[in-house]
Amino acid sequence: MRVVAAVIVEDGRVFAAQRNGSGPLAGKWEFPGGKIKEGESPASALKREIREELGIEIEVHSPFLTVKHSYPTFEITLESYRCSCVEGTITLNEHLDCGWFSLDELVRLDWAEADLPIVAHLEREPG
Repeated sequence: MRVVAAVIVEDGRVFAAQRNGSGPLAGKWEFPGGKIKEGESPASALKREIREELGIEIEVHSPFLTVKHSYPTFEITLESYRCSCVEGTITLNEHLDCGWFSLDELVRLDWAEADLPIVAHLEREPG
């Protein structure tokens, strides 16, 4: 399954959201995003997912990191992109919590496993 995620950095802080729902990933932190629909570009999918999940408009800048990860019941290819907020106020439509975190704070969150390499990449290449 191909999914996209937004790496949004503003004023040295990184946005992350805590997953809602049930199952093994419930309550885990992630970079927001979601599945790419058939015929959709990664950038279009990311803009749509962020609009649906957070109620904001983003600009997708550049690819950040692609991660292939196998969970016990499914596999994903997670394509992350550097993004910025361009309009709106964040509203949690699908997440339990969210926040803007420093790199030190990011590493202390309980992340979904597929997102961990993105956190590590941010530590190596801040800003």
